[in-house]
Amino acid sequence: MDMFNLTGLGGLLLLVLDLWALISVLGASVSTGQKVIWTLLILFLPLIGFLIWLFAGPRSSTSTA
Repeated sequence: MDMFNLTGLGGLLLLVLDLWALISVLGASVSTGQKVIWTLLILFLPLIGFLIWLFAGPRSSTSTA
């Protein structure tokens, strides 16, 4: 079994995680340029882009009032 074969359930899981990351990036309070860079990173390198976003990416701004 190939560890990097992203088909079936693994591909669906990666798609859901990437969508979550994209929604979070678009809701973040960072500049438009940073949003574009993060979006392109996540779209063109789905697995690596998600992992980089997970540890270093901007988070969506949530109100805790």
